[in-house]
Amino acid sequence: MNKALRDKKAILFFILPAALLFTLVLFGPILYAGYISLCDWNALSKPKFIGLKNFKALFTKDDVFLTSLKNSIFFMIFSLVTQQIIGLILAAILSGLRYGKNVYKNIIYLPCVLSSAALGLLFSFILKPNMGLNQLLAIFGIQGPNWLMSVNGYIPLTMWVIGVVALWIYVGTTMMLYMAGIAGIDKSLLEAAYIDGAGKTKTFWHVTLPLLKPMARTTISLTCIGSLKFFDLVYNMTQGGPNNKTQTMATWLYFEGFSYFKYGYASAISIILLIMCLLVTLIINRCISVKDFEN
Repeated sequence: MNKALRDKKAILFFILPAALLFTLVLFGPILYAGYISLCDWNALSKPKFIGLKNFKALFTKDDVFLTSLKNSIFFMIFSLVTQQIIGLILAAILSGLRYGKNVYKNIIYLPCVLSSAALGLLFSFILKPNMGLNQLLAIFGIQGPNWLMSVNGYIPLTMWVIGVVALWIYVGTTMMLYMAGIAGIDKSLLEAAYIDGAGKTKTFWHVTLPLLKPMARTTISLTCIGSLKFFDLVYNMTQGGPNNKTQTMATWLYFEGFSYFKYGYASAISIILLIMCLLVTLIINRCISVKDFEN
């Protein structure tokens, strides 16, 4: 084995095919999208190079894009706070159960394995004004709001509703990751804390939580990036409406590219989305340093 590892030509021979495929599949489309973002292109004619005009138009002439940018940031913050807190609490509770752990874990995780597009359609029916939840509230004499048609406020009610639905769907993933992190903690550390007189709360706060730091960085990164790329749930529940108030960057990219055939403009949105994901990942890695923790 050591001899094989010292043979750099053999290592290069085995790594090269995967590296080439990875480069073609990932970096090739990114570079092409970067080029198209600098062009005016409708897919029927040759791309016309226009420089940074698409990016300038996004921030100076496109109010819908600014709304989608605000909504994407809202989803990221809302999902980050709610999924991390609730997912961690659920993981801590279920990890301490002796009986029924797998049953509760599977129930909470079940929405994650279902199609989010199908769940979006399901909730669009449940939250319609003349059926579903409002009809149930009417039995008790309560007039329900227009869950998916609200346009009032800086963050409309519809955005909060979609955020709560997304929380119900994806909190199971965060819970499972934290449960895996808790299961990997050396039990002797917890027992030592109990022997020293620490209760369950202090042990969790001073022993378990610091040891979950590497897993927290992973879950926070996945949550933030996934929220910025939010598409299928919004598209199937509201299609960006009413009046484009629930557009996200991903949905507006889709409409610009596949409804209006402005592929250069849509590519500019995708590049901005990519930059935001990279910046968020960089900030998370800087703020949550596992290296300092290990030292």
